[in-house]
Amino acid sequence: MAEVTEAEQEKTMKRILLIISCTMLAIGTSGGPIMIRLYFLHGGHRVWLCSFLESGGFPIILIPLFISYIRRRRSAAANQSAKIKMVLIEPPLFFASLVIGLITGLSTFFFAFGVSRLPVTTSSLILATQLVFNALFSFLLVKQKFRVYSVNTIVLLTVAAGILALHSSGDRPSGETSKKYLVGFIITVLVAVLDGFLFPVVELAYKKVKQTISYTLVLEVQFVMCTSASLFSIIGMIVNNDFKLISSEARQFEHGAVVYGIVLVTIAVLSQCLLLGGIGVVFCATSLLSGVIIAAILPVTEILAVIFFKEKFNAEKGVALILSLWGFATYFYGETKQAKKMKKNLLPPEAEVLQVLPVSNA
Repeated sequence: MAEVTEAEQEKTMKRILLIISCTMLAIGTSGGPIMIRLYFLHGGHRVWLCSFLESGGFPIILIPLFISYIRRRRSAAANQSAKIKMVLIEPPLFFASLVIGLITGLSTFFFAFGVSRLPVTTSSLILATQLVFNALFSFLLVKQKFRVYSVNTIVLLTVAAGILALHSSGDRPSGETSKKYLVGFIITVLVAVLDGFLFPVVELAYKKVKQTISYTLVLEVQFVMCTSASLFSIIGMIVNNDFKLISSEARQFEHGAVVYGIVLVTIAVLSQCLLLGGIGVVFCATSLLSGVIIAAILPVTEILAVIFFKEKFNAEKGVALILSLWGFATYFYGETKQAKKMKKNLLPPEAEVLQVLPVSNA
């Protein structure tokens, strides 16, 4: 019974972590593009700086890593076990994280570039297609099984993005050439491809390495990835002379240098919410679920863009929103049914009896 109780506690903790990760992913997905677009609309011009901010908040990860180390050390002292390692990540996973981080850095640059050229509603609808790429790479890399509700969700979200794409021609900002708009559109499609690839390749790395994957190790992987992505962006900033121009840009920002600083810090924090949330969802569930959440939250980003930036929200976008929410609900309903079915099938006969009969203290 003690083993069953411990297993149940572990499952409960994982569910809580999944809920927290989903919440962080939703906040980062909806708020990040809004703040980046705000930066560009009110006097910001540094694409490489935004790219850096999307991964540069990684020192925040040191806080939970330090807390985890203290807890592990106390537990080891209480159990009189061997001395614990301060860093869990081993060379194979470390180098894999470095490479994935470079891909992340390229993705963050493309994302910042796309948001600088396109309205949030347009970039969001393009990014919704990342679910299709996520599903494809999940199938190819980690042999993700597609159930009926998963396929239904992918179809609904793809149709929603398609409806919006067919009616996005009137969204080109005034004063922007068709060529610049087209380049921004293509670059944002590349972001969808890269984002659809990243989470499955992280999941593949977890499966291939000969290490027990704990959430502490997941945080270390995220730290290495963000460090690598940040170095990639810093090199771009140096080449583009961004460091010399940040102070003058802050003074010329429409709402002043203080607001400028707040915007930059907020971008960094929200971006870390997105990355940590996504990695947490992959750890607790699957990379496909992370793609579903991102695609389902994108319509919320569109609504925020309409409210704050007065972007157009026509009937087509309303239909797309309904389809996206429908797909999101379908996925979770299917996952809940599947989890209950698996739990029932794995439940031992003794446990079934205990569930039916009252437990006696005799």
